[in-house]
Amino acid sequence: MVFGQVVIGPPGSGKTTYCNGMSQFLKLIGRKVAVVNLDPANDALPYECSVNIEDLVKLSDVMAEHSLGPNGGLAYCMDYLEKNIDWLQDKLKPLLKDHYLLFDFPGQVELFFLHSNAKKVIMKLIKKLNLQLTALHLVDAHLCSDPGKYISALFLSLSTMLHLELPHLNVLSKIDLIESYGKLAFNLDFYTDVQDLSYLQYHLDQDPRSAKYRRLTKELCEVIENFSLVNFTTLDIQDKESVGNLVKLIDKSNGYIFAGIEASAVEFSKIAVGPVDWDYYRVAAVQEKYMKDDEDME
Repeated sequence: MVFGQVVIGPPGSGKTTYCNGMSQFLKLIGRKVAVVNLDPANDALPYECSVNIEDLVKLSDVMAEHSLGPNGGLAYCMDYLEKNIDWLQDKLKPLLKDHYLLFDFPGQVELFFLHSNAKKVIMKLIKKLNLQLTALHLVDAHLCSDPGKYISALFLSLSTMLHLELPHLNVLSKIDLIESYGKLAFNLDFYTDVQDLSYLQYHLDQDPRSAKYRRLTKELCEVIENFSLVNFTTLDIQDKESVGNLVKLIDKSNGYIFAGIEASAVEFSKIAVGPVDWDYYRVAAVQEKYMKDDEDME
């Protein structure tokens, strides 16, 4: 059985930065990692890519040939990938023996709570390649500073969880920047644990833009609370302890810790007692230098 992560989330939530940082961290604790880019709009990859969807289909070509916008083009690309899933399976097979997989998906949220193509791609890979995957849904922490946007993020998270039907973790990314967005109405625990959302009603009522949607917002909050499924963990991709804690949650979610108890124990001991040589900016800078050197040689 092969383990990995499906990295999803709205545009700007930090998916590519996450894949870059997470792949570096996992390598430092002894795992062989392969990053699979399935975002045809991502043409500036900061990480070493083992499989790239652009070798199969390019968003710019799709938009030009079919007169589509970015959203329509991305939906077409996912549909094309599903119909050519054998190409992706053949690319992944050499990695299955000893690699941990990170799938970097597009930021178009409709692909994960409305359309079925991305889900079909994931399910076919799980079934045919015996993958054990956890969905990582990244949400920018700045949304916590706006009650309306925060409730929208909750509803998006819930819809995505129910649609994908995968082991699932919701993550507030860029948590190190949350104070720069303004003072939160409540402690951070309120937003991560998704406590009584009625407390947000007062703050929503202060915004004249939200007044006419008051009843709709109340009903949406009740839907979220009735399912009792949504909560968040936090992430600062530059912080070793934050990344390490998230790795532990992911490994529990997809069963990695049960597949190799001894190996997991050794890895977690590296995280716990360190020192793991984790300097995100230094590692990223070195990697960028090597990529630039390779381009110059070509």
